Amino acid sequence: MRFPTVPPVIPNVLAERYASSATQAIWSAEGRIVLEREFWIAVMKAQRDLGLDIPAEAIAAYEKAKDSVDPGSIMARERITRHDVKARIEEFNDLAGHEHIHKGLTSRDLTENVEQLQVFRSLEVIRDKTVATLKRLRIRSEQWADVVITARTHNVAAQPTTLGKRIAMFGEELLGAFHALEDVIARYPVRGLKGAVGTQMDQLSLFEGDAAKVAELEKKVVSHLGIPAVWMNVGQVYPRSLDFRVVSVLTDLASGPSSFSKTLRLMAGHETASEGFAPGQTGSSAMPHKMNSRSCERVNGFHVILKGYLAMAGGLAGDQWNEGDVSCSVVRRVMLPDAFFALDGLFETFLTILDQMDAYPAVIAKENAHYLPFLMTTTIMMEAVKAGVGRETAHKAIKEHAVATVNDLRVGKTTVNNLVERLAGDDRIPLTGEQLAAIVAEGESNAGAARAQVAAFAAAVSTIEAAHPQAAAYAPGSIL
Repeated sequence: MRFPTVPPVIPNVLAERYASSATQAIWSAEGRIVLEREFWIAVMKAQRDLGLDIPAEAIAAYEKAKDSVDPGSIMARERITRHDVKARIEEFNDLAGHEHIHKGLTSRDLTENVEQLQVFRSLEVIRDKTVATLKRLRIRSEQWADVVITARTHNVAAQPTTLGKRIAMFGEELLGAFHALEDVIARYPVRGLKGAVGTQMDQLSLFEGDAAKVAELEKKVVSHLGIPAVWMNVGQVYPRSLDFRVVSVLTDLASGPSSFSKTLRLMAGHETASEGFAPGQTGSSAMPHKMNSRSCERVNGFHVILKGYLAMAGGLAGDQWNEGDVSCSVVRRVMLPDAFFALDGLFETFLTILDQMDAYPAVIAKENAHYLPFLMTTTIMMEAVKAGVGRETAHKAIKEHAVATVNDLRVGKTTVNNLVERLAGDDRIPLTGEQLAAIVAEGESNAGAARAQVAAFAAAVSTIEAAHPQAAAYAPGSIL
């Protein structure tokens, strides 16, 4: 087999097909190189401020060359050096015409901090999209707060609920994950300048043992990164359990939207709701009537991907040798950017679903009419008990008639749910036909505390929207 002289460029499907431009920019090769160069410049400026002999014109030359990025040239250097950081140092020095970057640094002083900056900025992007998603969920839950639907447990009709309550249920799951995300962001610690094994020996040598200057240098660099906390006791690398914490919260954030999307797929199958259908969209080329829940399916797929990356992160956590090794590098180069690409794509898709979805009251009403007498059986049982019959006696009688009614409906013996009439004719149930009919009628508009529960969710989300108004206003791009 003959191979091409120039290897083909293989795209990252998650990044190019699904992720937004903001997240792509953070993790692109060019974006990372610029972040590294900004980091080197920040270190040089701090070192100069603290007394190192670094000419101002050298820093200016580096700043002028910062955005001149040629990944091909850097890769050519790496093929010779077989060291990615060394290649990028040589490239930047040649562009600037000086050799003042990376003084007193080890490779991990550069790569760990820059990777963490990418993670931190990506977490901020995800936070904004989570706020926007919570806002959409609030709007939909309030819109349909009084639309009574048939609630299902085990995917079987159970009791009345409302469509708004169902949405708020999944929304509250996302709300909990949002708070976990905020905690991760607020406490996220950067490695800082720690040297080859974490002792800051090289920086201390550079500043002739002046620990105060070394501490001030790290403080300035951490300030440049804008990350809220700093590790004090690390080795060559920061603990990979931090990566596990990050990917865990990304997977947590995906869980509520994924359950919502799976449920919407089920509702679409019953034609009670749908994710919407854009003009020109094709559901199935062979079956023109089909309106497939393709976007919901995509959300579920992203969740599977994230759980795979979570397994990868779990494999690295607690597996560090001494002060560090590089066995984690190949895993992290895939896991970290792609986990963010996947969740970013999930939110872009899910926001579109929430903007375009619809519910169908006529079909919902028809389903309710079919199931409502069954859904009210627990209420009927409680009323019978209050009227003086034993609970087990009432339960037995109601179960007998409910099962018989279900069987008659399934075999076509009847086309109307006549459970109320059956119970009214049973002496074990001390309730009149009028009383039973009233209980069922009340179920058409009564879904317990659902309305208050929706209101509580909406209030919690409104507080978050007020704290993040720009994020709440975010609109997704067009999706494929």
